[in-house]
Amino acid sequence: MLLARFLDRIIDEGNFVLIDAGGKTHRFGNGEPPHVAVRIHDRATEQRLLLNPRLALGEAYMDGTLTIEEGALFDLIDLVGRNIESFEGHWFSDLTANLSHLFRRIQQYNPVGKAQKNVAHHYDLSDDLYDLFLDPDRQYSCAYFDGSHNDLDRAQDNKKRHIAAKLLLDEPGKKVLDIGSGWGGLALYLAKTTGADVTGVTLSKEQHKVSQQRAANEGLSDQVRFKLQDYRDEPEIFDRIVSVGMFEHVGTGHHLEYFRKAKQLLAEDGIFLLHSIGRMEPPGTTNQWLRKYIFPGGYTPALSETLSAIEKAGLWVTDIEILRLHYAETLHHWYERFMAQREKAVELYDERFCRMWEFYLIGCEISFRYMGQMVFQIQIAKRQDAVPLTRDYITDWERRLSQVEKKAAE
Repeated sequence: MLLARFLDRIIDEGNFVLIDAGGKTHRFGNGEPPHVAVRIHDRATEQRLLLNPRLALGEAYMDGTLTIEEGALFDLIDLVGRNIESFEGHWFSDLTANLSHLFRRIQQYNPVGKAQKNVAHHYDLSDDLYDLFLDPDRQYSCAYFDGSHNDLDRAQDNKKRHIAAKLLLDEPGKKVLDIGSGWGGLALYLAKTTGADVTGVTLSKEQHKVSQQRAANEGLSDQVRFKLQDYRDEPEIFDRIVSVGMFEHVGTGHHLEYFRKAKQLLAEDGIFLLHSIGRMEPPGTTNQWLRKYIFPGGYTPALSETLSAIEKAGLWVTDIEILRLHYAETLHHWYERFMAQREKAVELYDERFCRMWEFYLIGCEISFRYMGQMVFQIQIAKRQDAVPLTRDYITDWERRLSQVEKKAAE
């Protein structure tokens, strides 16, 4: 069996048992945890796993042509993650990666119209789905765990406070642009806690509808507005710009366009805070399964290519922070919450969708634990004196705001 020979060369860690389509059992690894046994139900799936494992594994699990006999899906993807270096070093992996790299600009081509369709694919799903696993504020991005607790809701509050501190919103009335404003949580937070005047832009019709209603419900429609438009169509100038979890949808061919537009939108003494998933490796491509089923047109940028685009746009990088395992912990919370409500998800969609969503959440968590994924926050300005000379103001600002928020909650 060719697939068995392939697996024997790349699986060094873990205890993996494969039952092939003919019923024969194959064992791989060093016998240490994680332990997982899977069964392949037909020869066609064996061939697809051999020819294109990055795409075929997720599809086989979704379609039920690969089932887990012992252990759980988390154990299977964990085992893959632990052996990813052996797989990436295999000649076959290099060949498929190089072929994918040739077409990455086509895969990530996101002009205005196509960008909206790609966003709708993921973010215009049922609101009820996201309520199953997100925090009450619907923060669909990496939380910020400060080490004092393991509570997702508090960690998402920490993230918003951390971002606000880096935006240096030290006086009310500053004009803020939120690029990729989601369900409006960050924009509303900035308005309520700092007195900022916030404009959010999104390409998701569902998110736009919800965020507008939230602003109206909180009596903030005059202070916070949301537009259903591409950031490239925004004409105004802003004191501050923030973008959380949107840069991953820009595409490498549009990076320079993105930062040039940000420079155009930013006041001379303004500050721009970019929060994005990134990779600790050189520029690459998006996982085929993730690109096909979850984030069409999406791409996790390398820090090197991001900084290159910022430099070419003529902007200052005034601060960089790398968040490493924060997103792994965030995704683990999301997965546990989703599984606790899985029956409701099946009612909303179907079993195949739920298998897809499980694979997505677990796969992303493992990618942050073993596969070089991280989150970077880059503070950007037109002028080098736009922010204080040391980083002390960030911590000081967070502490002051935290005390204010605690008193307001009492």
